[in-house]
Order: sequence, then C-alpha cells, then structure tokens
Amino acid sequence: MTLILASASPRRRELLRQIGADFEVEVSNAQEIIDDSLSPEEMVQRLALQKATAVAGNHTDGLVLGSDTVVVSDQRLLGKPATEEEAAEMLRSLSGRWHQVMTAVALVDASGEREPWVSVEKTGVKFRNLSEEDIAAYIATGESMDKAGSYGIQGYGALLVEKIEGCYFNVVGLPLQRVAAGLRNWGMNLYAYSNLQNERISAAGTSAGTDGNAGGGSAF
Repeated sequence: MTLILASASPRRRELLRQIGADFEVEVSNAQEIIDDSLSPEEMVQRLALQKATAVAGNHTDGLVLGSDTVVVSDQRLLGKPATEEEAAEMLRSLSGRWHQVMTAVALVDASGEREPWVSVEKTGVKFRNLSEEDIAAYIATGESMDKAGSYGIQGYGALLVEKIEGCYFNVVGLPLQRVAAGLRNWGMNLYAYSNLQNERISAAGTSAGTDGNAGGGSAF
C-alpha cells in the first residue's frame, strides 16, 4: 500500500525519511479554520483529519498521513504568527513558563474500506526566561514565521527551551512512535520498509558494480 504524506512541511518529510519510510508527498489544500467551540485537542485532530481526507479524495487507493501541530498555553491555541509583532507577543507569553505542544496524526484509507485513525501526542515544553534582546534576536533568524507558537525546537529555537517532558519529535512536528503505531494498524512495519529499501540499494549497487567500470572499478 502506498503511503502519502499530506504535508508541505520539510520537517515532517525529514522525520519520515529518518525512520526509513517509503512515501509520496501531496500537499493538502484543506483550509485551516480554527473553531473556538472545540478544545485544543479536538481542534488539532480535526485539522489533521481534514488534511488527510482532502488528499485521500484525489486517490482510489493508498494510505494518507495528515498531521497538524499546535502550541497551547493557558488553554489558548497559538498558531503561526501573521507578523513579527505577533511572534514577539507569543514568545513573551511563553517566557519562563510551561506550555504544551500537541500534534495530531490522522491516517485515511483512500479506498474508503477502513475507518480513519486519529491520535494525539502531547509534550510539555518549558522556556527559559527570555529578555527582549533574546526575542528580537530569535525573530531576526526568520524561524518564527512558519512555526506554531513562533518557534522551532530543531533550529535556533532550541536556545529558548529549558527542558521538555515527553516526545521531542512531537515538538518538531511528527511524533514518530505515534505514527508507527498507526501504520501497524494497516500492517505496515517500518522496519520492513527500511530493510526493503536497503535491499534495493544493495541490489542497485551490485548491478552498477558489475557493469563495466560504472561504480565498481578498482581505486588503484
């Protein structure tokens, strides 16, 4: 079964590649509309499911992976900032405090034969006390503008974080253990994916090495 990642996020692509997943990418056109009547956990699940469902509608088979990440502080959703001023305001509100990062993972069977699977991972993150200089310097890196909560822990944002409780990959944007658990429901074993890829690479290398001097000639 083909796995399709419904995301434009380069971070999610990198994380899936890290665990050997074989997948295609198709960016979802689902609109991210916040419904204030829903809890943060309900909202992030809805957004992930909408992304996956929108892409699944373009296919007759395959398994679509949708994901959405939000930052929650005082039960308030912090999305991606629209301006640098909004980014600075978010960072001030997080300074010296704990907040929660929630990432929802949705798997949708494009054939419609199985019900969608949705799950949420939660990680606690504590920022160190940030000065105005810290905030201005971080915003100047440009990292804030495409990140929920106005920071990315995998970049310069690591300098803002004092400690975390829970899954680090969840804060980056894709809780890998949670993804693997969902894929197992469809009989997809990521270890098997990785082994299959290694066999293909090995076979390709052997083939190239026996074809004249292509990739296999003596170095001396």
